[in-house]
Amino acid sequence: MLWPLIKSAAALALAIALISIVLVALGVSPVAVFAALAEGAFGSWYAFTDTVVKATPLVFTGLAIAVAFSAALWNIGADGQLLVGAILSGAIGPFLGGWPRPIAITIVLVAGALGGAIWGGLAGWLRARRDVNEVISTIMLNFVAVQTLSWCVHGPLMEATRAYPASTPIAESAHLGFYFPPSRLNLGIAIGIILAIGCHLLLFRTSFGFELRAMGRNRRAAAFFGLPIASLTVRVMALSGALAGLAGSVQVASITHRLYEKLSPGWGYEAIAVALVARLNPIGIVAAAFLFGALDNGSQAMQRAVGVSPVLVQVIEGMVILILLAFDTPIWSRLGGRLGGAKGPAHAPALSPDA
Repeated sequence: MLWPLIKSAAALALAIALISIVLVALGVSPVAVFAALAEGAFGSWYAFTDTVVKATPLVFTGLAIAVAFSAALWNIGADGQLLVGAILSGAIGPFLGGWPRPIAITIVLVAGALGGAIWGGLAGWLRARRDVNEVISTIMLNFVAVQTLSWCVHGPLMEATRAYPASTPIAESAHLGFYFPPSRLNLGIAIGIILAIGCHLLLFRTSFGFELRAMGRNRRAAAFFGLPIASLTVRVMALSGALAGLAGSVQVASITHRLYEKLSPGWGYEAIAVALVARLNPIGIVAAAFLFGALDNGSQAMQRAVGVSPVLVQVIEGMVILILLAFDTPIWSRLGGRLGGAKGPAHAPALSPDA
């Protein structure tokens, strides 16, 4: 259990070291760059809370990816599932004025989860019943979700004045309120942490979780021993989509309070990196999401302080993933087995659904 986390930390350290070498070669002080990044992410209470806010959607989408990947279902559609969840939340939210706040918030969150579940479950159904590769279907459904959001904010959900491509704001009773103003800290992160604990228990303490992971380890063997592969595929993808849809509903309920185009800057794609860095461990995803939130939040301060493009953060994230993939090669896996007392990397995804 410890070895995968060590590999993730080592990959981050190695990526930072390699980036530092490049910065030195360019005549830029790595110490100044990373100090500015840390200052932007943690330099004040407001910076810290903003880091938490930026990490929140990554917790939900990271959990969505981890659940699907643990079953060797390559859900690349968390971004689309997030958007569909946001659309349903944004559509029902304006009609909840006068409702008790707990009920209104619950309705908005359930609507988001339901939207994501439908979108993810559709890809699962296509995989189970028509053998459509979920990588292709989820990617294509992402584009459908983006265009659906654009149609909604230019059409049926457009605000009353018709002046801006945005939806009518949701009712105040459906808002997840801010804490410690002027920060945007809200209950979204608490919900995400609770879900991370729930996903951990689901994966490792329930029969459904055992079946899910068994399918992920070897689909053919799981089918041979009588596991309902088709049903599991649909249920896992629906659950994964529900988690991603919750990210959209939380964002609408807590931050934007309305829909608009480009609501997501790519959280569903960044979540793949979050899940891989956490080695698909739901508890680790909270820490990984916080790390990526800090990198995103600190990147602008880094540009202001030392003139280094915030794209550097994306380079770091990409290098971490590449290094982790290198660590999963046989020679590193054998080394991990000797150091960690295991035969290979824990909770690593199978290379293919039929592996």
